[in-house]
Amino acid sequence: MELFTKIDIPASSIRIDYTKHIAFFGSCFADNISAQFAARKFGVLANPFGTVYNPVSIAGQIKAIASGKVFGEGDVFQDARGPWYSWDAHGSLSGATREECIAKLNDAASNAREFLQQANVVFITLGTAFVYYLKDSSSAGNGDARGRAVANCHRQDPALFDRRMISVKEAAQALENIVQDLHRINPEAHIVFTVSPLRHMADGAHNNTLSKATLQLAVNNVINKVTTVPSASSGTLPVSYFPSYEIVMDELRDYRFYESDMVHLSKTAEEYIFERMAGTYCSEKTRADITQVEKFMKGANHRITDPSSPATRAFAEKILAQARALEKSIPGLDLNEEIAKFGKFTGNP
Repeated sequence: MELFTKIDIPASSIRIDYTKHIAFFGSCFADNISAQFAARKFGVLANPFGTVYNPVSIAGQIKAIASGKVFGEGDVFQDARGPWYSWDAHGSLSGATREECIAKLNDAASNAREFLQQANVVFITLGTAFVYYLKDSSSAGNGDARGRAVANCHRQDPALFDRRMISVKEAAQALENIVQDLHRINPEAHIVFTVSPLRHMADGAHNNTLSKATLQLAVNNVINKVTTVPSASSGTLPVSYFPSYEIVMDELRDYRFYESDMVHLSKTAEEYIFERMAGTYCSEKTRADITQVEKFMKGANHRITDPSSPATRAFAEKILAQARALEKSIPGLDLNEEIAKFGKFTGNP
C-alpha cells in the first residue's frame, strides 16, 4: 500500500558541485533555498537587488544587469520619511542620500554581472503573477516611471499603483526575456525555473491558485518554445523546471511542515527541498561531500565562550586541521571564512 505521493523529477544533465557558481533570483523562497546551499559552503549569489516576487520585475532586474545599466538620479526617489529608494529594488538597497542609494544599485548590478558571467546554474523562483504598476510619473517622483512595474512598493500610498494579475502571455514574455538576457551574459548557464510553494493568501485561495497556475503555464510555454529537444526528460535542456511547488503540495501536504502562520515553510521543509535538489543536480560523490561539509560546519558554528582558554585553542586547531583537509579533498570548497575565524584563537590569523 502506497501512503506517500512521490514527485517524479526527470533526470538532469545539470551537475552542481563545489566548483560551480549558483545564482538565485526571485521570491523569499529563493532566499531560503539559496541559504541552504550557502550554509553548505557552495558559491552562491542570491537576489542582488533583494527579494522580488513577480516575473516582470525579475526580468527588469536581469535586463539591467545584462545591458550594463548605470543607475542614476532618474532611477531613485525620496520617501516622505527621508530615505531614498528605487522601484527596481528591495528596501535593503535604500540609502540615506540619493548618492548612497544609487551607489548600492550600481554595486549590486556590477557584482551580479561579474558573478553571472561565470555562473553555471541560475534558479528563477516565481512567487506571484500579481504585479504592481505605477499609475503616473508625477506621484512617483520619477519622470520615466509612468505605467512601469515595480519590484517593491516601499510602503507607499496604495493609490499610486494599479495592481493586476498578468496574463499567461505576459508572464511567458517576461520569462523569455529572462532567458535571452541571461544567455547574453553567459550562453553556457543553465536556467532552472521553479514556482514558489508559498501561498499568497492575502489574495484569497482562489486567486492564489490562479496566480500559481498562470506561472506554471508560462514556464511550460517558454520551455517548449526556447528548447530544441522534445522534453525535459532527456536532461539536456538549457532551460528546465524544478517542481518545488509540487513537492510541497504532494509530498509535504501536512501543516507540520509549515511555520505558525500556516503559509511559510518550516526549516525541515526547506531542508527537504534542498535534499531533493541535491538528489537531482548533485552526483553521489558531491552528496557525500555535502555530508562531510555539514558535519564540519556543526563544529565550526560552535559558539566560543572563552576565547583565551587552552580548550578553545585546542578546539580551534582541530577545526583548522579539518578545514584544510576538506579543502584539499573537495575541489572548489572555500573555507577561508572559517580558517580566518579560528586562526584568531591559535595565534595564527
